[in-house]
Amino acid sequence: MIVVRRGALICGLMGSLAAGAWLGPTPPVIAAESATAVERPDPRTLNWVLPVHSARLTPGEVPRRALDLPGMVPLFLVGADAASLAWLTQHAPALKRLGANGLAVEVVDAAALQRIQAVAPGLAIWPVSGDDIAERLELEHYPVLITPTGMVQ
Repeated sequence: MIVVRRGALICGLMGSLAAGAWLGPTPPVIAAESATAVERPDPRTLNWVLPVHSARLTPGEVPRRALDLPGMVPLFLVGADAASLAWLTQHAPALKRLGANGLAVEVVDAAALQRIQAVAPGLAIWPVSGDDIAERLELEHYPVLITPTGMVQ
């Protein structure tokens, strides 16, 4: 079992772009100067961050593994490859029920991002490198679902 301090994982994983997706479905709030809610960007309009490449991750089989990440919102990692699209198509209903957020960790262009998002309408899928997550969770492959209690493909 890999044990990761929740704060360290959340703070270091994705930076400010995906932190809102990681922490939950509510928009972040600026705490310092006002309590005005900040709108979360729409993942379908993030073409300016493309291409996204994750040097530490490749498509492949992910062995089931136990984790201890209490309070973490379920998160899935996919790419634009055929195996990821098939996995996402198959698991989209369950991912929606879990309230999971997605990271598109290997996306060459806007058309590839749209293909990923089209197979799972209603799920937030953000184009973000998965290298930090891969390093912290000793993960080599995707697609994968990461929950507070484990990772599974």
